[in-house]
Amino acid sequence: MDYVTRPKRSFRLAMLAIAITVGIIDQITKIIVLARLEPGVAYPIIGDWFRFFLIFNSGAAFSFGQGMTWIFTLIQLGYIIAIAFYAPRIRTLTTAVSLALVAGGALGNLIDRLFRAPAFFVGHVVDFISVGSFAIFNVADSAITVGVALFVVSAFLDARRQGAATESKVAR
Repeated sequence: MDYVTRPKRSFRLAMLAIAITVGIIDQITKIIVLARLEPGVAYPIIGDWFRFFLIFNSGAAFSFGQGMTWIFTLIQLGYIIAIAFYAPRIRTLTTAVSLALVAGGALGNLIDRLFRAPAFFVGHVVDFISVGSFAIFNVADSAITVGVALFVVSAFLDARRQGAATESKVAR
């Protein structure tokens, strides 16, 4: 159960392991894609619906903020630092996992922004997964999306549980 009190250290270690694992998987997939795909060429996997399509993104989701790469670098760096400081306060496993997924995704994309062309701190993110007519993304982006969705659902369910617990106390 999520509300079981666990030692804070176990959440911190789990969060660190999840974030680093997501960052490593993201970078490994990008290394493979860069070695095997040509930029701008579609590689169908499931017809035209799911394909690999290598691009280099200087912006954020949906290529928003092109040319503002340094701002996204600071945001990702700030998020990772904030989670490191906030981690000891986390009390539930779902919160720990969701925030660690987002941190791992931020780490994967941060590595691109720091070390890929065109230059340090303003590198472009490697995106290559294309589904339907949706935006082109990568493993890090997927982890961020899943982490945010998990966090929102968890927060909603926690609020409902707390509301139900409060109502049952009032009813007594």
